[in-house]
Amino acid sequence: MTRLTLPLLIGALILSGCGRFGDSGWNPLGWRGAGASTPETLAPEGGYPTAQDARPAVPQILGAEWQPLSDGRLLVLRGFAPVKGYHSAALVRSVPRSGDQLQPDPDGVLRLRFVASPPVADNPAAALPANPVTDTITVALPISFLRLSRLSAIQVEGGDRVITLTR
Repeated sequence: MTRLTLPLLIGALILSGCGRFGDSGWNPLGWRGAGASTPETLAPEGGYPTAQDARPAVPQILGAEWQPLSDGRLLVLRGFAPVKGYHSAALVRSVPRSGDQLQPDPDGVLRLRFVASPPVADNPAAALPANPVTDTITVALPISFLRLSRLSAIQVEGGDRVITLTR
């Protein structure tokens, strides 16, 4: 019985030190300071700056299409470069933004750039001309139905033109 009494007595003393409405320093509700409703953060106001993607735009966009998925659609883009060896193709935001990269602009349009890294200058592939039939650059982006409901259009910018797709 004494084994249980001593921990209960210590607990009761600690709880009695909490006081009313955060008056005591022992009360965990008052540890964040008076009137603090949100936790402090080290993030700068407006978020962290994001760097612009240094890859150049794909020189020529051949086409864009939607393909159905079970939970949304797949945006497929095909492009072409004048020489072989382009790699690391991707769709990136036209204007870098912290947070969700697929968040549309206030007008409901998601603006993307079709980019790829060119071959290194001393690479032998950089001297070979590309064949439009076999050397296309393809990139795809899955978009769920929930995200599609927030978009009015998707605008993809390439080296030679801008393609706008509606949902």
